Amino acid sequence: MDSKAAIKICIDTADMVCLAYLGDLTDAEMMHRPHPACNHINWQVGHLIVAEHQMMSSAKGYSMPALPAGMAEMYAKDTQGSDDASKFMSKSDLMAAMKEQRGGTLKILEQVSEADLDTATGIDYAPTIASLLSMQGSHWMMHAGQWVIVRRNLGKPVLI
Repeated sequence: MDSKAAIKICIDTADMVCLAYLGDLTDAEMMHRPHPACNHINWQVGHLIVAEHQMMSSAKGYSMPALPAGMAEMYAKDTQGSDDASKFMSKSDLMAAMKEQRGGTLKILEQVSEADLDTATGIDYAPTIASLLSMQGSHWMMHAGQWVIVRRNLGKPVLI
């Protein structure tokens, strides 16, 4: 197995876990916070999508699909305290944006050569293109643990 295939497995595994955890949540349930000091799931998912777009757009020589109009502002740090669902995207719109951005990331993974995986990004937490690509699965998994807490509080079934 080559490096690109290993990175793809990590991204695909994160997608499987995260989409399972989000699958049966309603728009109202997406507004739940695992703790009062944590962000609600809707904000977290929007943040993940915006972050993926920004991180992968920073990879020189590659491009990502555009985000929906206003999404970056909607999920900026200064909006994380809001519990007003009308200020955020619906779950279906979030999932469509996620699918489009993930498609852009996977296109970059297909296009990048094995040698170019070592290209420096200038980002301290993802210093190479390989680590930037790998971060797309890892970042989602970092947040997924919080969603399990919300799921348990809501009485949702254990999935994984």
